[in-house]
Amino acid sequence: MPQLSTFYSKNMFLEVSQAEYLNDYRIKLTFNNGEVKTVDLQNELDGSVYVPLRQLDYFKRFQLKYNTIEWENGADYAPEYLYTIGNP
Repeated sequence: MPQLSTFYSKNMFLEVSQAEYLNDYRIKLTFNNGEVKTVDLQNELDGSVYVPLRQLDYFKRFQLKYNTIEWENGADYAPEYLYTIGNP
């Protein structure tokens, strides 16, 4: 897994530049460093703000906002976290 410190030595901020729903709780993300990763958020829906996302129809309705993915209720994930848990 790439180290965030390597990324930060070249760039100031990590951002999600594109996001595409795949299936289940999986989203394909493109980062501003050109890397593409798939995140599976099925086991990352703990906490009251994430409860609505357990409904798959709601989960699918994310949007890019403030350089990451966000849902209508304000739930989001830091781009650095998504980068860390993502798989190529």
